[in-house]
Amino acid sequence: MMKNKPLIMIANDDGYRAKGFYKLIELMRNFGEVIAISTEKPMSGQSHSITNHDPLRVYMADEDTDYKLYVCTGRPVDCIKIGYRFTDGRIPDLVVSGINHGSNASANVIYSGTMGAAMEACMDGIPAIGFSLLDYSSKADFSHVDKYVNELTKCVLDNGLPKGVCLNVNIPRLSEESIKGIRVCRQAKGRWDQTFEHRVDPFGRDYYWLTGEFIEEDVAEDTDIYALRNNFVSVVPTMYDMTSYSAVDIIKEWGL
Repeated sequence: MMKNKPLIMIANDDGYRAKGFYKLIELMRNFGEVIAISTEKPMSGQSHSITNHDPLRVYMADEDTDYKLYVCTGRPVDCIKIGYRFTDGRIPDLVVSGINHGSNASANVIYSGTMGAAMEACMDGIPAIGFSLLDYSSKADFSHVDKYVNELTKCVLDNGLPKGVCLNVNIPRLSEESIKGIRVCRQAKGRWDQTFEHRVDPFGRDYYWLTGEFIEEDVAEDTDIYALRNNFVSVVPTMYDMTSYSAVDIIKEWGL
């Protein structure tokens, strides 16, 4: 690989056949050399989990000028960790993850394998962006995302990101209404009200199926949920440091 172009690593959690993954590869190849490494199968909801009791296997699935695609049997974060072995010793200039099929706004960021991969790169000091589209369909239409992915990618390549910060980017699904633009905002407060439905399989054995609904607890105009509901692309600067600094002094008052 030539070393005069930015090196961009791409990961995802929807499996290497996902449309959003190939859209991101297509767009990133316009910016530089691409090392794409994907989970072998869909791995949504893996958050920052890693594989530590089973061997990882990686194989090349595609190759072209300034582009290689690898498939990893592990999780999204595994893809980042092991992906560095395939960069010829170079540190990526940028890591992008996605484009995820489905929202990673609000509390969904906690569960997201897409953002887990971006966060792993961020922890390693590499500028990182997680991209998601608010369409869960495997046949989702990504034809309208180019402008926003390209603009944000260029901004990060040109300006970098603050230390310890990556971007959580969510894009409204394609509709008759044009996207109004990009909004930098904060993560909305929300939670999943979940339950497990009791079911019985054809052999008479009990099993449980996770279900529930998302409860929005914050509809302020500076949140990602508000931006998306009003047809803006939401950009949330996200940190892996989960310390509640405002609570440190409060807890100290317990006399610990």
